Amino acid sequence: MATKSKFARPRIACEIAADRVFAARIADNGTRLDAYSGRELPVGSVVPDLIEANLRQRSDVASSIRSVLESLSSGRDVVAVLPDAAVRVVLLDFDALSTNRQEAESIVRFRLKKSLPFDVDKAKVSYHAQTSGQGVRVIVAVALSSVVDDYEAAFRDAGYTPGVVLPSMLAALGAADAGRPTLVVKVDARTIGIAILDNNQMLLFRTLENTRGVTITGEQLAEEVYPSVVFFQDTYSLNIERIFVAGVPETSGAAQALSAQTNATVSDLVSESQLGTSYGGPVPRYRMAGVLGALLA
Repeated sequence: MATKSKFARPRIACEIAADRVFAARIADNGTRLDAYSGRELPVGSVVPDLIEANLRQRSDVASSIRSVLESLSSGRDVVAVLPDAAVRVVLLDFDALSTNRQEAESIVRFRLKKSLPFDVDKAKVSYHAQTSGQGVRVIVAVALSSVVDDYEAAFRDAGYTPGVVLPSMLAALGAADAGRPTLVVKVDARTIGIAILDNNQMLLFRTLENTRGVTITGEQLAEEVYPSVVFFQDTYSLNIERIFVAGVPETSGAAQALSAQTNATVSDLVSESQLGTSYGGPVPRYRMAGVLGALLA
């Protein structure tokens, strides 16, 4: 993941979800999106998973990618956003970490060996190191090479190059202002992503199984999030000041439930100003966090 071309970050991001493919283009000013496209997928075409093959009908996925990207026509390089259920994200703490990229990756892979449900030697690993008070905290994204290769092949089959590859939750964090203690919650049909950041550094990251799917209520979501909030407060002696939510409609009651639980200000991660107040795109605004964040980061 996070493989990069030699060029600048692409102006278009395209997300593959279990039910559809959708894409957006960043405006010239770099602060909002100015074009969108989306297409539903045949049921069962994509089954996000850490181990099993995800693209059950790759030709259908490639056709949908081609369809949505052709309508945006802004080059052949894209940011590819993958389902969170296909990628494991882990935080690792080190006293120190080598500045040599190859040496550091070897150490990261060694630490991952016992925590993954697959062989790390058969995986693609991408990481970002951030200095913490006690040493170095490393944000790691890891997925089976076969899974990532399949997604990348679908883009290439469609005639495009996935210059950057990100899991949806990590991509979405690019849309979050995290200068103070901030909780980001992102929901999809299979997972609930939870990240807590402060001073623009990640302090906690969890991906929970979402057994209720898209029907999850605000109260149920708050219940799922609560243990992570308590852990954060106990560990860092800080209170959550702001919460951003993505993946659930405004009518879900998530804002009210999360605010009652934390006394924090709750907002949609994707704002109207970032898409335009008259947004009427092919995908609900609350599902646009991955492509938006990928382009704003």
